[in-house]
Amino acid sequence: MKRMLALALLLAIVLPVSALYWVGISPFAVGEAMRVGTGMTAKLGCSGIYLSGFSEEDILRDLASYSPAANVVSLKRLEPDTVAADISGMATATARFIPGQGCTLAFPGMIDRQSLSLIASANEREDRLAVAVDAGVQTILEQVLSEDSDAGLDTRALLVLKNGELIAQAYRDGITAETPLLGWSMAKSVTAILLGRMEAMGLADPASQNLFPAWQNDDRRAISVLNMLQMSSGLAFEEIYGPGSDATRMLFTVPDASAIALQKSVDHAPGEHFAYSSGTTNLLMRYAMQQLGGEPQDLLSFWQEQIVAPLGLTATTFEMDASGVFVGSSYLYAPASDWARMGQLMLDDGVVGGKRLLPQDWVARAQAPNNSKNDPRYGYQFWLNAGTEEPRWPDLEAGAYAMMGNRGQVVMILPEHGAVVVRLGWSAAPYPYNAQLGRIQAVL
Repeated sequence: MKRMLALALLLAIVLPVSALYWVGISPFAVGEAMRVGTGMTAKLGCSGIYLSGFSEEDILRDLASYSPAANVVSLKRLEPDTVAADISGMATATARFIPGQGCTLAFPGMIDRQSLSLIASANEREDRLAVAVDAGVQTILEQVLSEDSDAGLDTRALLVLKNGELIAQAYRDGITAETPLLGWSMAKSVTAILLGRMEAMGLADPASQNLFPAWQNDDRRAISVLNMLQMSSGLAFEEIYGPGSDATRMLFTVPDASAIALQKSVDHAPGEHFAYSSGTTNLLMRYAMQQLGGEPQDLLSFWQEQIVAPLGLTATTFEMDASGVFVGSSYLYAPASDWARMGQLMLDDGVVGGKRLLPQDWVARAQAPNNSKNDPRYGYQFWLNAGTEEPRWPDLEAGAYAMMGNRGQVVMILPEHGAVVVRLGWSAAPYPYNAQLGRIQAVL
């Protein structure tokens, strides 16, 4: 009975994605749907348990917001520090947690993550955020939190920095100021910041082309780091989330996330067409590791020494795939205050504690509209309010720009107000960024 229910639910998800078939479902699509379901459950279940401290029930409830098929995937904790997902023996997946590295899906021949070393002091914060509570802003955050809960939007954390000081924060029951939460695609902006730090150290150049050996003998050699930062690489990556799509395979069913986009052909000239692509961001992280020495330890050490330590991030974890490359598109966990610190770095023009981490003009370049012909409102992996006559968020300042992620994650940077606003949660429906963040901006 359970097997029949699983297949029925999986088919309900596969059918809309495979509408071109009109009749029936390909066996590949059904099998791929089960692989995605177990891979997603094992990976997010592992991170939810060991990083965020969620219960198995909490995790399965979150996953069910994506697909009713999640209700027939079992989730089990195994030793040591391993989570397994299973659909009645038809599909299985496991993910393992390692302190300081988070969780990674297990595949045959994967790297030995236990051999990687961490910098003991990287996550030790020397200075805490200065606190100057603003009662008016605090009241608005509590109102937004309550209203979002009533509307089923499940806001879990709200935090505001003004002039570098923590002026208000509010959390849903079960979430604290120390709870690391998944940022989904906000990781893309942090990937860009990592590349910016590399540029400042002479280790990366936005103008660089001919980026990978596999691209040397075809049109892809013309793709630059800048093109990838601005999502205008021209690669035919499929940013669709359904069984067998590039995006779901990349995140949940293959050991090397960046290999999916690496193999794609070009369907637009580099720089001409904006197309949001998680695969492109994972190529940026692949390029970063390549430039840093080519080994997972090189990337992990750089991240800890050059980003985590100087920013004073206490509980931020960038998770890698089974090949040892950070999944730069998606897998970054951090508490609201750490997310805010990353936004504050941008607000402070790439300087922290008197030390310049990013090149002199990098933040200006990162928030400048791209030169694509179809949508300029995207910078270096940051979403922009500027770029067209019609602002993305009419109730926010014209210069606003943001890290954004699935389920309504946002780190909104408001330069004119000297403020950073963080919202973390799990909204199945589109989150009303403009309305809710506009209310917060109005009292800053």
